[in-house]
Amino acid sequence: MSAVAIDGPRVAPASGGKPDYLVILSHGYGADGNDLIALAPYWQQLLPGAAFVAPNAPERCEMSPIGYQWFGITGLDPDTLYQGVTRAAPTLDAFIDRELERAGLDESRLALVGFSQGTMMSLHVGLRRAKAPAAILGFSGALAGPEQLAAEMRVKPPVMMIHGDSDDMLPVTMMHNAVQALGQAGLEVQWHVSPGIGHGIGPDGLELGGAFVSDKLLRATSG
Repeated sequence: MSAVAIDGPRVAPASGGKPDYLVILSHGYGADGNDLIALAPYWQQLLPGAAFVAPNAPERCEMSPIGYQWFGITGLDPDTLYQGVTRAAPTLDAFIDRELERAGLDESRLALVGFSQGTMMSLHVGLRRAKAPAAILGFSGALAGPEQLAAEMRVKPPVMMIHGDSDDMLPVTMMHNAVQALGQAGLEVQWHVSPGIGHGIGPDGLELGGAFVSDKLLRATSG
């Protein structure tokens, strides 16, 4: 599938002026960019020089017409998930290229953050780019096509996965499976399970995720 032009809500650097870092937030199935751009105010104090952008996925959601989807989902069949992320990947990949150019930054100043289906997209695209992002953070998500990872992966950025133990949409076992596959592929992976949290982001996940992203991005300029 060829790339589709996408866009979404933005938050400019709190410090004003040109961004020092770029955080791209990919939302979940049936949501839109407004869902994840809400993370920006919480993380701006850690990253005042970061620009945040949360694109709307390329398709109207089949199950929730007011929202968007990266690809259609009828279940959690592994082949369907892999086919879906592969089909949508050129769109997110092209968006990342465009936003880096727009910000005048390279991948060392880029963090990819996803929620649910957006986590699948961020992992799939981020691990297959020519240059590694500084970090990939995935909330309440999964790794699509783990058996294809070793053959297709081009870079090894640090990854963090965060998941609620009460998630009834994507069970926490999907996070554990992703962490295992990513680790076996040689990636540096951190993970955290949020007690009592369903398919969402708890206060602990918000704090830990923000600390992870800011740490990896700030390392880009620490030298």
